[in-house]
Amino acid sequence: METSMEVGLLESRLSLEDYKKLQTLFMGDSGAAVSLSRAEFIEKAWSAVGQGSMEEYGLLFDSVVVTQDQRSLLLDSADEQEERRVDWEGLTSFLLLNLSENEANQRAATVPRWSPPQTLTPPHRDPVHQVMRYADTGEKVVYLHSSCRYISVSKGAMLAIWAGEDLAPIQTHRLHNDSVRPKDLWVTAMVALHNVHKIAVSFTSKEVCFYDLLSKQPFSCQYKLQGLKYTPLCLDYWFHPTHPDQAVLAIGDTGGQVSAICFKSAQISLFERPSSASETESVDVIKWRELVEGHHRCCYTLTHEAHGPIWVRRVHFLGSLEAIVSSSTRPQSSMVIGWREREGMPLRVTVFQTAKGINDLDHHPGMNLIATAGIDRKVLLWNPYVISKPVGVLRGHMNSVITVQFIVGKKQLISFSKDKVLRLWDVASQLCIQRITGIFPKTQECHTVMFFHEERLRLFLSFNSLLLVMEVKREDGKGVTSHENAVTCVLFNSLFRQVVSSDSGSSVICWLVDTGQKVKHFRHCHGDCEITTMALDGTQTRLFTAGTDGIVKIWDFNGHCHHRLNAGRDQAVGISQILVLKRTVLVMGWERMLTVFRLHSFSQFFVQSSEWKGGVQHCDDVLCAAFLPPQTLITESCLPVLPVPTLYDGELTVWNNTTENALRKFRTDPERKRSKVQTGSNGDSKEPESCEAITRLFFLPGREGVATAGGADLVSCGGSGLVRFWNTFRSSLVAEFTAYKDPGSIVMTVSACGQFLITADVEGTLKTWAILEYCLEPNDRVTNEAPELLGILHPHRDCVTHLETFLHGDRLLLLSASSDCSVALSYLPEIMVGVFGQEEHWCLHAPGFTGGGEPREGPVTPQNLKGKDPDLEGQSTKVTEEREAAVKTEDTGEDISLEREELRSSVEGCL
Repeated sequence: METSMEVGLLESRLSLEDYKKLQTLFMGDSGAAVSLSRAEFIEKAWSAVGQGSMEEYGLLFDSVVVTQDQRSLLLDSADEQEERRVDWEGLTSFLLLNLSENEANQRAATVPRWSPPQTLTPPHRDPVHQVMRYADTGEKVVYLHSSCRYISVSKGAMLAIWAGEDLAPIQTHRLHNDSVRPKDLWVTAMVALHNVHKIAVSFTSKEVCFYDLLSKQPFSCQYKLQGLKYTPLCLDYWFHPTHPDQAVLAIGDTGGQVSAICFKSAQISLFERPSSASETESVDVIKWRELVEGHHRCCYTLTHEAHGPIWVRRVHFLGSLEAIVSSSTRPQSSMVIGWREREGMPLRVTVFQTAKGINDLDHHPGMNLIATAGIDRKVLLWNPYVISKPVGVLRGHMNSVITVQFIVGKKQLISFSKDKVLRLWDVASQLCIQRITGIFPKTQECHTVMFFHEERLRLFLSFNSLLLVMEVKREDGKGVTSHENAVTCVLFNSLFRQVVSSDSGSSVICWLVDTGQKVKHFRHCHGDCEITTMALDGTQTRLFTAGTDGIVKIWDFNGHCHHRLNAGRDQAVGISQILVLKRTVLVMGWERMLTVFRLHSFSQFFVQSSEWKGGVQHCDDVLCAAFLPPQTLITESCLPVLPVPTLYDGELTVWNNTTENALRKFRTDPERKRSKVQTGSNGDSKEPESCEAITRLFFLPGREGVATAGGADLVSCGGSGLVRFWNTFRSSLVAEFTAYKDPGSIVMTVSACGQFLITADVEGTLKTWAILEYCLEPNDRVTNEAPELLGILHPHRDCVTHLETFLHGDRLLLLSASSDCSVALSYLPEIMVGVFGQEEHWCLHAPGFTGGGEPREGPVTPQNLKGKDPDLEGQSTKVTEEREAAVKTEDTGEDISLEREELRSSVEGCL
């Protein structure tokens, strides 16, 4: 798919002075207001302003007319369009309306900044089933409005209450049911009845119990609904906002049946007291048959079985539509809406079909849209009145979508998939604006429940018995952004002296490094799929982009796509890295084996992958790799640290890239890791799940001979803020230190001369470390002492996704990309130049320019080391020659370009 360059709207490019010129056109000789026809407006405005084309002024005139008439121009003839006239009041009204709409859209599309996940340790060992919002209730998490607390419940009927402010545990309580033994009592669902201060809990004993939150005894059971035909699996509760006596409890069960109890006087009594009940009995037993037969005048029931004999996964009562919507994994009845008529009338049923069924759903009352979480990896948006097809399809997940929830106020949607990837979607544009992965526990199989409390901007996610909370940071003002969506990668093209950045909205932007000015903007490079990573070939004339559609595309810098590499084999996959070598292109990130493309296959536009001769050597997905000429390749994947199955560490495999044979494997000492876990847990056997998988790998430049002597020649980083230095010759860990105390995955890069290590975390904090003389000598034990910290930068407000260093004269600069939609340029170690896209451009060639600091002279010492690389001072010519030589050859006598013969013909066009 070809891309199109961005052209801004005329009205957004005009200045205040330009609008003053336009205003004079609508004033007659006597100063009275006049109106202009389409032809008059185009001719006079184009002549007076002096910028833009006549076609653009015609489009502006038409937009004003459409706004005034509130009807499409397609309904009118060309003659009628010419007869219309526009005055200054009409033009300014259109501009103000357009401005307010743009501001509303910008507010809605704001990408949230998440704090690092906080782990809540529930009192139960079995999976969390519900988290609820109720001012006193939460694995199902519920927030209780009346007491500003959360309640969670586990499968084993253990309730936990959490404080609303600091999420501190307040109380635990085990629910009891006299019908079955405690060990046989399993909770299936929980829901809060806010208007009557109760919670309803369903059990595998085919019962629903109603617990009073205001009784003297904690969680005293007031009603017990028995006699259900099937086991209830999901619950939902709704009450009328102005008539709280009117309420509905919806139930979905294992038999495919959806039922609803419609209460008519909920605040007085949910059910009538049975005539057979004695005064001494504290629990009123309600029989389902009695409700169906109408023995309780305060309520009535509604039922349908449109799902067939399949479990109902989710049920939701839509008060604005007077309907019950439910989902199942049966394709023929994936979603069913039961429309409530009047009392005594059966539900009118509408059935929706999908390819493979639905796991979850949610409804946005303002937009009147239903979002469904599909087993086929798609999130679908439905109009409740249109059953033929969805009104929107959100693609990007690589695995089954488990759960979805709307953020109503921002018109956004959260989705979470089985492979533990969280995505945030802008509903209006149907684009993914944020993707979060790598921070969740890496368990193979787990039960996951999601709950977003919009009032407090808290996201709860349960992973079996573990409960994670992520909080949205409050914005203190709008920052400068480079992209419309989260930036995923940034590269420096030394041939064109441009910065290239990509985002989750499938856009690629080229910037002038000397000024920060945007040069080109290519949209929809992979349709609407996120671009996860990029790479440049050795000639710097070809750009590789990888999308979540499983395709790697090769572009020139005029926006022409030369090749499409089918990395995912026609499947959507998550590509984490592209490694461009002399005769092969390696792609990785989603499976245990490397995907390889050999350059002799590049004669066709569509290129299929070849077989990697070394086969499968990893136990989990290969996430990243590093290459050292002439033939050393190292790859990394996750490996469980037994016998602690919830703890994961990185396994490194060394390959001969020429023969593609695996030579050896190494990782941290398992005994050392287990002892570290035991020490850190203070004897507590319930250690939270963690993942220290490696996310970045770099060979340290200039250390080829250091490894044989016992020093470090490889550096890695990943989860838990750890940075590790390795000796690849002896397959051993040399040093390990914690760069960031807060949990979360980090990224890094190494300067070309091996002088600096730069790390970045999920908070947007960059740290520069001096590693020139770090771990050069062998040591009998692993070093835990960190290298010298030279400086700290805070150029971003959210997670840093990619780092890149490059030389500008004799100065070393850093590019950083972030989920806050910005790309920043900084002098190392701690001077920020600016953000690409900011209104005021910088000039790196200006005399004495240092990005905000004063010009510095004199010898370089650790005290004044602010952006100047000591190895480069007086040696810039030598380093430049070495870098040019590295571009020309990757090892002795071998060419690293994609296909020199294939590229030579188009290089002139790119220049």
